[in-house]
Amino acid sequence: MPPSPEITLQPRTRRTGSAEPLRRQRVAVPAPETLRWRTALDYLLLFVTVVLVMDGLVGEKGLMETVRARQQSAELAAKVQQLRDENRALLERARRLDKDPATIEMLAREELGLIRPGEVLFILKDVRNR
Repeated sequence: MPPSPEITLQPRTRRTGSAEPLRRQRVAVPAPETLRWRTALDYLLLFVTVVLVMDGLVGEKGLMETVRARQQSAELAAKVQQLRDENRALLERARRLDKDPATIEMLAREELGLIRPGEVLFILKDVRNR
């Protein structure tokens, strides 16, 4: 379709008011050797980055080791608390055995089979049914 007679195409001008048309700037294309060096450098930087990230994740002091150490620390703290509670209970039992006559009497009756003076001991034996 031919352009309509009212539309005329004019070259673009710069804002400064010059009538010179806009042109693309020429970009210098680097030599093939420079491109090879640039590509090799890019791959080297990518490799170093990957190695550093992997070392940060699974290395000696990496993220995985840190998580494992924190988990082990939490387990050990729980065990320490359990041992402290057990120690506290044993100290209380030792105090009762040292000072509480009722506890001493109970232990003597259970472990040594002792009775008080005036008490009667009944020994019951199981009878087998034949």
